[in-house]
Amino acid sequence: VGAVVLYLHGWSGFQTAHVQIHAARGLLMLGGAYTFFKGLEALALAEATALVFSAPIFITALSVPLLGETVGWRRWMAVVIGFVGVLIIVRPGGATFQPASLYVIGTALLYALFMISARWLGPRESMWTMMFYVMLFPMLYAAPLAATVWVPISVDNLPFFVAQALLGALGITLIGQAFRLAPAAIVAPFDYTALIWASLLGWIVWADTPGFWTLVGASVIVVSGIFIVWRESRQAT
Repeated sequence: VGAVVLYLHGWSGFQTAHVQIHAARGLLMLGGAYTFFKGLEALALAEATALVFSAPIFITALSVPLLGETVGWRRWMAVVIGFVGVLIIVRPGGATFQPASLYVIGTALLYALFMISARWLGPRESMWTMMFYVMLFPMLYAAPLAATVWVPISVDNLPFFVAQALLGALGITLIGQAFRLAPAAIVAPFDYTALIWASLLGWIVWADTPGFWTLVGASVIVVSGIFIVWRESRQAT
């Protein structure tokens, strides 16, 4: 990523007027990863996923005090309906309310703050510059901690670690760009579509066919997102 920044923008690509914000976002990202994996020690992946996807609800709520955005009751209802779609897909059981759920709820809150903070960077910050710092600061924070529990990485697993790092950072950066360019309450519900892509990739890679309830939940998510965009376009005109 650093090489791409250097190629596209030269050394000036590393310059930023928002070092403190990047540093804070790195801490939020690292904290979100820690709380999620901590929650997975006691929760099934389905329960953890359902709780993480409450993040758009946090984003919508926090966009009012932190960004000064106005969210009408219809968009609030659409966000809630989108979350219902998530629950239809993952169908969490009673284990959702285990104490470990608090860790994953913390993940959702930290993720919401991470995305909202992208709006504070301003539109002039290069996407690649933002991506560079998204990767740099969590690495700096995690390195001293990782040194205490380090296990050598197998050569066979190394490509997967590299791919995970690059794709994860790119995905976070792209959605961060969306939050910079559009109101958070509009972008947030489309976070839910990650479940649709997960179902599609599962079918392509592992031949997993989405079940009936997955299709129903995905439909609910898409409808809620379209409704929010439609409401916003009406208000703009």
